[in-house]
Amino acid sequence: MFSQRLRNLTPYVPGEQPQDRTYIKLNTNENPYPPSPRVVDTLTNLDPETLRRYPDPRFTLLRQRIAERYGVTPEQVFAGNGSDEVLSFIFFAFFDSANGGPLRFPEHTYSFYPVYCNYYGIDSERIPLAPGYRIDLAPYARSGSCGVIFPNPNAPTGIAVPLADITAFLERYPSDGMVVVDEAYVDFGAESAVALIDRHPNLLVVRTLSKSMSLAGLRLGFAMGNAELISALYTTKDAFNSYPLGTLAQLAGVAAIADAAYYDAVNRAVVATRERFSRTLTDSGWEVLPSAANFVFTRCPNAGGKTIYLKLKDKGILVRHFETPGISDFVRITIGTDPDMDACAAAIAECF
Repeated sequence: MFSQRLRNLTPYVPGEQPQDRTYIKLNTNENPYPPSPRVVDTLTNLDPETLRRYPDPRFTLLRQRIAERYGVTPEQVFAGNGSDEVLSFIFFAFFDSANGGPLRFPEHTYSFYPVYCNYYGIDSERIPLAPGYRIDLAPYARSGSCGVIFPNPNAPTGIAVPLADITAFLERYPSDGMVVVDEAYVDFGAESAVALIDRHPNLLVVRTLSKSMSLAGLRLGFAMGNAELISALYTTKDAFNSYPLGTLAQLAGVAAIADAAYYDAVNRAVVATRERFSRTLTDSGWEVLPSAANFVFTRCPNAGGKTIYLKLKDKGILVRHFETPGISDFVRITIGTDPDMDACAAAIAECF
């Protein structure tokens, strides 16, 4: 009954969502603050009659608002059911290892990239991180690949790639190869590459409303790039599902995009808490990688990552641990509210 394709799949493993007790949840990089009041007003005052009809399959108003916010045209914007779906369409539409060679991405990075390679039958080449767990783009510029994808900041390390390095890389990389910069966490301290899309028609920048706009439960992401690339993504989308983005998500997205001042303040608060919590850890002798995201990647000098994860879970605090060789000593800790992080710091001091 099961296809060979299914038997060959290796699924993505999301952060756990246990129901056995109440936890301080610092394992899935959700924003600790509520969505914009404009989003709340939009959903509260929604006319139920709009739900009787299919949503706009071209996301017209949402694309207009995104374009205005980021200084592009609506024809340069594609939206989807979370940035993971947007990435899936990108993998399908542009990465073909049979014609261009393997897809290149960092050895330690967002774990959906190898999952999508497996799903679509794309060969991959994982590039080791540079000293300090940084992404060095020089090895990616070689010919013989169907494309390059990397997050900025990287996940799970949280380390950002300077915009100057991305610019220099795009000048060297073959113009017929796709480059995707996944900016899920860019609003917490990294530099966006959106300003480069007019100069580089092979560049796509992917964003999400899950992290910096407090809408992880809504599922809304988007990509910006050359209009021809965006048109190809709509062709891909319409061959899969004409209506992946519902009316609720589109209207809430419009409201969120419009409230830049609210989210700028929220994300400044997250950054301030991140810096304070990082100092607490380093003062205790922990190694903390320099983060430009809404999480820290850290390790204890006298305990492994799994031990840290288990002891904190026993204290009612969820963090993320990866069994991957090379980073298994680390845990990733999402930045919550100040009381959340004080509780986490207190549990760490008690256990380690």
